[in-house]
Amino acid sequence: NVLLRLGGDGSQSDHDASDPSGLYDVFFRIGGAALGKATAALIVNSDNTILDDIWAWRADHGNGVGWTSNTSDTGVIVNGTNVTAYGLFVEHFQKYEVIWNGDNGTDVFFQNEMPYDVPSQAAWMEAPGVDGYAAFKVADGVTHFNGYGMGSYSFFNQGIDIFAANAFEVPSTLPAGSMRDLLTIFLDVSHGKGGILNVINGVGGSSTIANPDVPVTVVSYP
Repeated sequence: NVLLRLGGDGSQSDHDASDPSGLYDVFFRIGGAALGKATAALIVNSDNTILDDIWAWRADHGNGVGWTSNTSDTGVIVNGTNVTAYGLFVEHFQKYEVIWNGDNGTDVFFQNEMPYDVPSQAAWMEAPGVDGYAAFKVADGVTHFNGYGMGSYSFFNQGIDIFAANAFEVPSTLPAGSMRDLLTIFLDVSHGKGGILNVINGVGGSSTIANPDVPVTVVSYP
C-alpha cells in the first residue's frame, strides 16, 4: 500500500555513484481531492539516488479528510545507501514523517508540518512515555548521515494539548556536526495547542504557545 517504490521491495538496487538514479519534481497527495489511504507515499530502496523537489502531503483539508479517513503512516522511507535529497517537503503524516534507514545519506532542506488533526495524545505516541513522533527519524543503525537546513512546525488544532517529544531523532553517535541549522516553530497562537518539546534528541528547547512564531534553533548536532 505504497504510492511509489524506487527499487525493488526488499532489495537495494545498486546504481553506480557516477550515474545515479533520480526522482525529480514529484508530488504525492493522500486525500483532499477524494478519500485516499496509503501506508507510505514513497519508499526508496535504490542505492546512489538523488531526490530533488519531493512533496509528500497527507491532506489537512478538502474531501475525504480526517484522522481515521485519509490514513497514512509515513511520507518517505529511505532504505538505500548514498541517497541525497534536495528540497524534501513532507507534511501531516500520522507517525514518523520521514524514516531514513540507509547509510551515508544527505538531506539539504527539509520542511515539515506535523499532523493538525491528532485526536488525543494517547493516539499519537512513539513509545510508552514518548509523546508524539519525530518528523525526521534516522534509524539507530545508521553511522553517517548529514542534514542541512531542516525545519518542523506544529499546529495542533483540535483544541487539546498535543506534544511531540522531538522534531528530529538521530543516532547520537553520528560524527560531530552531522546535523546543521535545525529549527522548530509553534504556529497560530489563536488556534494552536501543545507543541514540540525539543528540536533534536532532547536538545534545543521547546516551541509552544509560550513562544509562538519564533524559531527554536539548533545550529549543530551532535
